[in-house]
Amino acid sequence: MSLLPVLAPPSSFQIGLRAIFRRSEKLLVTSTARQFSTKRNPISELCLHYSNHGSPRPSSTLRNCRSRNLLPQLQARTVFSFRATTHYTKLPESYEDALGLLFRREDLNQREVNELFGAHLSARQANELLKIIHGRRVAGTLEDPNLQQNTAQFSNEDKITALNYLRKHIPVDEVINAGLRAEDELRDLEAQTQDGKEAEERTEETVPQDAPPEPQDDAVEAPTGKLKKQPGTDSPYGVSNFDMIRAENIARQEAYEKRLEEERLAYEEEVAKGNIGTLQTHEQGPRELSPFVQRHMERATSKLEAPPEMKAWERLLPTFAMTVLICGACAVFAYTYKPPRRSDRIWPDIPPAAATCLALVGLNLSVWTLWKFPPLWAALNRYFIVIAATPRPLQVLGAVFSHQSFSHVAVNMVALWFFGTRVHDEIGRGNFLALYIASGVLGFTASLANLVLRRGLQYTTLGASGAVYGIIVAFFWSHKFDEFKILGYPPDPISAPQGLAFIGLILGAHLVGLFSKRATMVDIASHIGGMLGGVAGIELIRRRMDDKARLRAEKMKTMGVLDKIVDKEKTATATATQISPAA
Repeated sequence: MSLLPVLAPPSSFQIGLRAIFRRSEKLLVTSTARQFSTKRNPISELCLHYSNHGSPRPSSTLRNCRSRNLLPQLQARTVFSFRATTHYTKLPESYEDALGLLFRREDLNQREVNELFGAHLSARQANELLKIIHGRRVAGTLEDPNLQQNTAQFSNEDKITALNYLRKHIPVDEVINAGLRAEDELRDLEAQTQDGKEAEERTEETVPQDAPPEPQDDAVEAPTGKLKKQPGTDSPYGVSNFDMIRAENIARQEAYEKRLEEERLAYEEEVAKGNIGTLQTHEQGPRELSPFVQRHMERATSKLEAPPEMKAWERLLPTFAMTVLICGACAVFAYTYKPPRRSDRIWPDIPPAAATCLALVGLNLSVWTLWKFPPLWAALNRYFIVIAATPRPLQVLGAVFSHQSFSHVAVNMVALWFFGTRVHDEIGRGNFLALYIASGVLGFTASLANLVLRRGLQYTTLGASGAVYGIIVAFFWSHKFDEFKILGYPPDPISAPQGLAFIGLILGAHLVGLFSKRATMVDIASHIGGMLGGVAGIELIRRRMDDKARLRAEKMKTMGVLDKIVDKEKTATATATQISPAA
C-alpha cells in the first residue's frame, strides 16, 4: 500500500480534492481559509494568559505566542501574583541567612530536584539550599566567609549548581546589592567606632580602676547575615559620598519598580517567561490595546488569586463522568446512524468522506475565527479550552474543535484530511465521527489527569490533536500488517515498513518526549490518550463490522434467488450513496 497512490483507483481523498478545487469559489470554508491565511490579523497571534484580575471566570488576557508544533500546546499561566525579593532595600525585617528567602511560588518537587542536583539531595534539602543562596544574593553576602557554616552540609558542586539555577531564573543585580551592603557595613563600623569611644569615656569616668571585670556571656549566636538598620545618617561628619550614591541607587530602583507597577496596573497582566511555577521579576512591554479590546479582556479575565481548594478527585470526577457519557453517546450514534440518500445531501457531487472531513475542517476554522472577536472570549474560555485549575466537564468536548494559532489548526486539518478521508471510506460516516470525537475527548481527559496529578494547575490546553492522532493510529492499526511505500520508496523487492512500525515510531517519539528531562510545552498526554482511544475504537468498529458481515453471509445462505437479487440491488444503492464520484 502506498501512502501517496498515483496509479491506484481514485479514492475519496482524490475525488474530494478535485471536487473542492472545481467549486472552490462556492465553498465558504475555502474562502475563509484563504482570507485568514493571506490577511494578517493583528490579534491572530494572541493566546490566553491566566491572570488574577477581571471577571470571576477563569479566563484570560492576551500575550504574544506562536504555536509551531503539530498539536495542542500547553501554556504556562501565572495563577496569582507573587514577586520574589530581588533588591537589597526590600530585604524583609525577618530575614536570616539560615532561613533564606523564597525564590519561587512553590518549592521544587523531588523530580525537579533530581533533574537539577541528582538523587543525593532530598527536596527539603535542595529547597533549603536554594533559599539560602537566593537570600545571600539579595543581601549581598555571597562572599561572606562567616556565613558558610549555614551551608556547610552541602558540597561546593551543589552550591554552584544552585547559584547557576537562580541566576538563570531569578535575575538579581548582585553587584548593586553587595555595594549597598558594603555601605551599610561601613556606616555600621563608623557608628560602632563612635559608640565605642563614647562608651570608653563613660567607663573611665564611672568605673573604678580596681573594679573586677564584668562576666561575659560565652554563648555565640549564629550569624544572621543582616546588619542592623540605621534610622537615617547619624555620622558625625554629615552626609557622605556613600550616602549620596546609596540614595541615587535607591531612587533609581524605586523609579524602575514604580514604572513596572504602573504598567502592570494599566494592562492588568504579569507576563510569565516560561519558568514553570517561578515568581517572575521582570515584565515585557505590554501591547497597546484599544478600549474595546480592553473592556472585553477585563470581562474575560479571572479575579481568582489562586486555584480553588479542591482535592484531585473533585477536579477529575465530573470530567470523567462527562467522558463516559460522551463515549456512550458516540457508541449509540455509530450504531444507529443511517447514511442519507444522495438527493438529501448538501454536497451530492462530493464523496461522503470528503464532505465529512470538510465539515470538520470548517468547524475548526470557525472556532479559530471566533477567538478573534473579543466579545466571545469569556464564553470560549468557559467551554473551549481545558483549564486544569478550574475544569468544567464540557471543556473536554469544546477544546477538540478549538485552536488559537492558524499554523496549529492548519497542520491539524491537513493531517485530518489526509488520513480522515481514508478511514472514513473504510468504516463509514457514523463510525468515523464517533471515533474522532471519542479520541479527542479521551485525549483531553488524559491530559487533565496528567496536569492535576503530575504537572501542575498552571496549565491549559486545547486543539484537535488528540482526535487527529486517534484517526492516524486507527488507520495504521487497521493496516497493521500492510506494507506502506512513500513516493515509491523503498523500491521493490525491498519490503516496506508495516503499519505497526508507524505506530511504534509515533508512540516512541511521544514516550521520548514524556520521559525527557527537557521541558516541553507539547501536550503529550492528550496525544497518547487519543492514540489509545483510536486503537480501542477502531478495534470495536472492526469487530462489529465483521459480525455484521458474518450475519449477512449466514442470511444469504438461507435466501432464495429473488431475495438475493433484491438484496444485491439494495447493497449497490447503499454503496453508491456512500461513495459517489464527482460528475
